[in-house]
Amino acid sequence: MLSRRTLLSTTLALAAAVPLTGRPAGAQEAPKTIRIGYQKNGILLVAKTRRSLEQHFAPQGIAVEWIEFAFGPPLLEALNAGSIDFGATGDTPPIFAQAAQAELVYAAAQPAAGKGQALVVPKGSTAKSVADVKGLRVGVGKGSSAHNFLVAALQKAGLGWQDITPVYLAPADARAAFAGGSLDAWAIWDPYFAIAELEEEAKVLATSADVEPQNSYFLASKGFATDHPAALRSLVGALGEVGAWAETHHAEVAKLFADETGISLAAEQRSVDRAGFQIGPLTGEIVAQQQKIADRFAALGLIPAPIAIRDIVWTGA
Repeated sequence: MLSRRTLLSTTLALAAAVPLTGRPAGAQEAPKTIRIGYQKNGILLVAKTRRSLEQHFAPQGIAVEWIEFAFGPPLLEALNAGSIDFGATGDTPPIFAQAAQAELVYAAAQPAAGKGQALVVPKGSTAKSVADVKGLRVGVGKGSSAHNFLVAALQKAGLGWQDITPVYLAPADARAAFAGGSLDAWAIWDPYFAIAELEEEAKVLATSADVEPQNSYFLASKGFATDHPAALRSLVGALGEVGAWAETHHAEVAKLFADETGISLAAEQRSVDRAGFQIGPLTGEIVAQQQKIADRFAALGLIPAPIAIRDIVWTGA
C-alpha cells in the first residue's frame, strides 16, 4: 500500500510531467472548458466548493464546469456520451461501463482507506450477520459500488446472489424505502450509511473493512484523455493537492459537506472521519483488485463477458 506522501508525490509528478505550456506532439490545444461530473461527496465536492480547480486553471484560461449526478452509473453514461470530460465513482460503475464498451479511461485511483460502505438492517430486525439476510429484500444501487460490496459480502458469508431479493434503487429512493419499512436490508455508502445509523438507528451487519477493499476512481472520457493529456495530468495533480488538504482538515470538510448537502453535520462528520482522501496512480495491486471484481461480475453473469481492466488504464501518453 502506498503511503500518503508517496501517493501525493506521484500524483504531483504526473501533473508536472507535461505542463500545459509544453504539450506533446500530436496533442490538441488546451481545452477551453473542463466539464466535471461530481456527486455531493468526496474530493470533487471539496474542490468545487473551495473553487480549487477554477483557481488552478485560471492562469491557463481554462474554465471549469460542474454537473451533478446522484450516483456513479449515470455519471459514466454522461462520460461515455461526451456530456462531461471527467468524473469520479466507486469501483463498480467503470466495470459495467467497460463491459458496455464505453469510451472512457481510468485516470487515477483513490485507494480504500476506511469503512464507508455497509450492509445495514432496521433497528428491529432479527438479523445479526450477513448470513441472516438470506431470503430478504435488500436495497442496492444497480451497478454502484454498493452492488459489488453486497455481492462480496454475500459470498464471504457463504451466500449467493440468488439467496436474496435485490431491490434496485438509487440512494435517495432507497433511503426513503428503508425508513418506510419497504426494505429488509440496505447496502449503501456514506453519507447515507451514517444517516441510516444516526436517524434510523440501523444495525450494521458488515462494513467494507470487513469484506474487501473498496477503491474509488477518477475517470476521463477517452477523447479528452487523448486530446488533452497535459490538462488531464494537471487536473489529477490539482486534485491530489485537494485530497491532501482534506486528509488533514476533517472538521472543515464535514462542515463544507453539511452546508452543501443539507445533511446533518453529525452524519457528515461521521462519514468524513471514516473516509480517505488520498489520490494515486493505478498500481498493479489496485488493477488486480479491480480485475477481481470484474471477474466476479462476469462469473455471475452480471456483465455480458469478461473484461481486462488494464485495457482502459490511462498511461498519460
